[in-house]
Amino acid sequence: MEFISVQNVSFQYAEEENSRQVLNDISFEIKKGEFVALLGHNGSGKSTIAKLLNALLVPQKGKVFVDGMDTSDESLTYDIRSKVGLVLQNPDNQLVASVVEEDVAFGPENLGIPADEIRVRVDEALKAVDMYDHRLKAPYKLSGGQKQRVAIAGIIAMRPDCIVLDEPTAMLDPKGREEVLSTIKKLNKEYGITIVMITHYMDEAVHADTVYVVDSGSFVTSGTAEEVFSQVELLKKHRLDVPQATELCHKLRACGVPLERLPLTEEDCVSMLREVML
Repeated sequence: MEFISVQNVSFQYAEEENSRQVLNDISFEIKKGEFVALLGHNGSGKSTIAKLLNALLVPQKGKVFVDGMDTSDESLTYDIRSKVGLVLQNPDNQLVASVVEEDVAFGPENLGIPADEIRVRVDEALKAVDMYDHRLKAPYKLSGGQKQRVAIAGIIAMRPDCIVLDEPTAMLDPKGREEVLSTIKKLNKEYGITIVMITHYMDEAVHADTVYVVDSGSFVTSGTAEEVFSQVELLKKHRLDVPQATELCHKLRACGVPLERLPLTEEDCVSMLREVML
């Protein structure tokens, strides 16, 4: 059964005559425990979708349901945001306290959770993102990747069923990106948290169960990572790249190398080419 259902949703930010329609009659569903990636170039509508899932925005047309709750019902906003946490691109915009563990406790405190329970939640959340040893540090002393992991811990401490991440690694160096992606995969696989990740890094999207490609407010394709990234020319048409391993094998196949499918990772690429060459 679906956990999130987006039904024929359209959205625009202004009611002026010349305002651009950001989303055009989109529909999709997300199952509980699923890892979903949303891809698209800047201005394609990805971040708007993220805010609709968290009830920060409500559609002008269509409906969004979270665990059966209509996001346009203001009386349900608190419950919806307890179910779906949102992590933004810049962790500095989400860190509010002078000590890491106090920052993680901020969300549960605002939910009215008892102090003893907050202590348990904070420790569990920091351990889940491998930041427990940094719990007494000041956030400004952390690296970008560590800050983002603390921001994620702050959401985890509120015990959501789903975390929506809006380009969480865009401002990070490769090491920070690896740390955050590893955390996201762990939360999904080990804790069963539903993940919706907006990203422009193809090597991050390959880990998703389902990938949606957005352009000009509409979905142009969707499917498993292998299904989506096999459509190299379609993705290029919509100004998107593919993983480097996929790109290499796509060119080799165009030159006559008999490859039955296109790989997503370097390891898979090496394995496939060895089979062909032997």
